[in-house]
Amino acid sequence: MRAASLWRYTIPLEAGVVLRDQRVKLRSGLVVRLRDGSAEGWGEIAPLPGFSREDLPQAQEAAEGWLAGWCAGKATAESVLPSVAFGLSCALAELDGTLPAAGNYHPAALCVGDPDQLFARLQALPHQVAKMKVGLYEPIRDGMLVSLLLEALPDLQLRLDANRSWTPEKAWQFARAVEPELRQRIAFLEEPCRTPDQSRRFSAATGIAIAWDESVREANFVVAAQPGVTALVVKPTLTGSIRQLQQLIIAAQQQGLTVVISSAIESSLGLTQLARLTNWLTPQVLPGLDTLDLMQHQLQRRWPGSSLSLQTLADREAIWRR
Repeated sequence: MRAASLWRYTIPLEAGVVLRDQRVKLRSGLVVRLRDGSAEGWGEIAPLPGFSREDLPQAQEAAEGWLAGWCAGKATAESVLPSVAFGLSCALAELDGTLPAAGNYHPAALCVGDPDQLFARLQALPHQVAKMKVGLYEPIRDGMLVSLLLEALPDLQLRLDANRSWTPEKAWQFARAVEPELRQRIAFLEEPCRTPDQSRRFSAATGIAIAWDESVREANFVVAAQPGVTALVVKPTLTGSIRQLQQLIIAAQQQGLTVVISSAIESSLGLTQLARLTNWLTPQVLPGLDTLDLMQHQLQRRWPGSSLSLQTLADREAIWRR
């Protein structure tokens, strides 16, 4: 017999989390649990404000409709809302045993916090691959900081993310602040400019590899090998179901592109599932999942090695149950 429950959560974020130029203090989302006989599956539905095309009330309405149909035994199509499709597909994959238990819990480190502590943390990594947000401050400052890290840590590879924040002129200011011999250790720079054409021209002129992130979610996006483009950064919460993720990975690999599975600031529950998807679907690629420390506690499942306290849903009233 089928049964389902849906909870809503809100987790305080540490100070300084900026999304689309706005500071965000709380992360909210939904957690779903499916049961069929003795089998159980969990999933997280968490639209990311400023990035998802759906908001949380829309996701909740869609999830409740899907769950009602599923509990009634109806054939239920994937939701057209990416966060709903992803969270429900994770719950179904756990329910039927499709999602393997093993995970990759060694993501690329997020460069935040005190510089001395950051250097020590990066030096201790088993794989010296880190991610840094750029574009929040002056591009020359960003370039100088990138150079400082690469010079101080000769084995470090940096993934940079500009979120389409630069004009071509500002992108050039950044590049001029990074010595040409250091640019080869920038694994990629996600969407440096406001249009893909500008980003491609930037790569051709500077030799800095780029990756698509926002572009992947646009309706007219086609997976294709292009000069200077080395990777796709995929946030499944923003793109859709596990099935859609698998299709995207296959298409990218056929074109010689790397796929990096990345966080949309999910809770520890969602992050552990992304770690398992990474180990299953892109086992040779470090994921971009180092966002748990932005939160003040974990939810339902622990991320291995995290000292953050864990809050479970056992004593919370579900907002929907059947």
